[in-house]
Amino acid sequence: MDFEFATAARIIFGPGKAAEIPCAAASLGTKALLVCGRSAPGAPDLKTALRNHGVSVSLFVRSGEPTTDQAMLAAAAARDAAAEMVIGLGGGSSIDLAKAVSALITNPGDIRRYLEVVGDGEKLAAPPAPCIAVPTTAGTGAEVTLNAVLASPEHRVKVSLRAPGLVPRFAVIDPLLTLSAPPALTAAAGLDALTQLVESFVSPCASPLTGAVCLEGLQRASRSLRRVFSDGQDFPAREDMALAALFSGIALANSKLGAVHGIAGPFGGMFPGAPHGALCGRLLPHVAAANVQALCDRDPDGPALRRYDELGLLLTGNDAATSEEALEWISALVTDLAPPPLSAYGAAESDVPAIVEKALKSSSMNGNPVELTADEVAGIVLQAL
Repeated sequence: MDFEFATAARIIFGPGKAAEIPCAAASLGTKALLVCGRSAPGAPDLKTALRNHGVSVSLFVRSGEPTTDQAMLAAAAARDAAAEMVIGLGGGSSIDLAKAVSALITNPGDIRRYLEVVGDGEKLAAPPAPCIAVPTTAGTGAEVTLNAVLASPEHRVKVSLRAPGLVPRFAVIDPLLTLSAPPALTAAAGLDALTQLVESFVSPCASPLTGAVCLEGLQRASRSLRRVFSDGQDFPAREDMALAALFSGIALANSKLGAVHGIAGPFGGMFPGAPHGALCGRLLPHVAAANVQALCDRDPDGPALRRYDELGLLLTGNDAATSEEALEWISALVTDLAPPPLSAYGAAESDVPAIVEKALKSSSMNGNPVELTADEVAGIVLQAL
């Protein structure tokens, strides 16, 4: 049994822990670039607190999902400010952009040198500058992952800048920061976290460590995602989902994802503006059903099908549950949270061949528990339309 395990140098979790960010930043230097969206919770207070701790702050306000061009602009702003660290405050988009900037501060030049798929895939020559990740949604787990996801509009794909040093120096998870997230965002983020836990749990690249992390995350998400969608002020449920998202990031960084992300990534590149978490939620029931059917047909006695049986137990709490119960639970949850169909973002049946072609080339497909055929992937996309 061989595996590696990496995560943030320091994880700080709990209500009110955002107050510890200025001290963490001051331990890294005196100049920071703060990357956030236009309405990031707590951004003005954080800027003031940082300055009170002797850390000067330059602000880069992200617009939409992060792109390769935005990363270059933000990196230039960081170098102009002589930033010694980058702080990402917000959802996965802000944190991914902050991580990309941390790499480009110390590795100047065109970002395409380091990108997968559309670039040269070179390794970073120098370690990234320190990064502090502060999520305000409970979804991507980007605060503890090894990559930064960026859109390349000219190629109509999403790609990763990937390096072990991209794991943030500090991950500060304060569930209080997620209380203002509206229901649609809460649902999309939570479905992203759930999908990452499910895919990491059934991945052939899972390890005993990722399995234990997924087990805890799945139990918390299964009892709290519906609750927090119905009542955003249910703080115990918010806390559960913040932990589930954190655990999903830890798990995916140390195993692999699967066909949901294999399809959602290329789809998001082809149809900019489609929320990643909502895509994952829409695809998850259909991918899970296709995987279980393919395993029953091609590997009925293998360990992957047993993992889906275990998933049924974790999601339902029923000791006698099987993969069938897992599929029913996932389908019912997604019906209740109602992520939009893929057609809501402009996709049509005529786009299916291109989506399938790009999905089959995605690295995430390597983590799926069974190799799906082009026809099976097309069937998934058609059902999700």
